[in-house]
Amino acid sequence: MTKADMVAAVADKLDLSKKQAEIAVDTVFNTIMEGIKTNDKVVISGFGTFEVRTRAARTGRNPRTGEDITIPEQKTPAFKAGKVLKDCVK
Repeated sequence: MTKADMVAAVADKLDLSKKQAEIAVDTVFNTIMEGIKTNDKVVISGFGTFEVRTRAARTGRNPRTGEDITIPEQKTPAFKAGKVLKDCVK
């Protein structure tokens, strides 16, 4: 399902115009991004949790030269599925 498919489904189910549905979908996504941008967990009961996790610094290898390089610590977004979401795919 693409974002356009999601907008169409929301518009259909809520009897909205596609433009209104797109605003609603964008607002949800932007709210989630704003939440994790400030290192807060965004918990949607029954669906899952969005959060920021920190990957530790590690040693890697430059594939071109074979030289060892240090890959710095970095933050990355993560999602953990909730029970209802897990159960729906069983």
